[in-house]
Amino acid sequence: MALQIQGLFNAILAGNADLAKEKVQISLDEGFDASQILKEGMIAAMSEVGERFEQGEFFVPEMLIAARAMKQGLYILKPHLQQSDLVSQGKVVIGTVKGDLHDIGKNLVSMMLEGAGFEIVDLGTDVPADKFVEITRSTGADVVAMSALLTTTMPNMKTVIESLNESGLRDRVKVIIGGAPVTESYAEEIGADGYAADASRAVKVTKSLLM
Repeated sequence: MALQIQGLFNAILAGNADLAKEKVQISLDEGFDASQILKEGMIAAMSEVGERFEQGEFFVPEMLIAARAMKQGLYILKPHLQQSDLVSQGKVVIGTVKGDLHDIGKNLVSMMLEGAGFEIVDLGTDVPADKFVEITRSTGADVVAMSALLTTTMPNMKTVIESLNESGLRDRVKVIIGGAPVTESYAEEIGADGYAADASRAVKVTKSLLM
């Protein structure tokens, strides 16, 4: 790996956003291809972050600052990426369901998915079912990802899936769910395609659903 791209990789692992931006700019100035910087510096780093989380070497704070450093670097890189460079892994509509204002977990999943090469449409928090349906239809999303941090809002995940069914979209979109009170069995019960206990797992589940 080229020296500056290795530096970018290390900056993201360390969660150093300023250094990540600097390394992206230096790599561009030295003539490196934007797609190489993206794949070898950013996507590779976020993959390593996920691996370290699963091995118990990283925890949520480390994942969060690494993802933020990746996003800062991406702001510098994006104008230099041609459409052909951005081979999307798929488009994900993500949001916290109606009645729930928690967003830290959802934001981390969003950033980890973006770091893995997915296009993200983040609807924020307190998202009603019709909004999930509307944006899924208008964007042609491949995946709907829902979060709930309260047991009282979990039933709204089922409402979204029912609305996707009623709108005729369910057959062409995968649904994954997560959040502190959510379980694999609940995902099966409401007809979701996948469940992720954490952001690293969310990336793996999303990839497996679109293979």
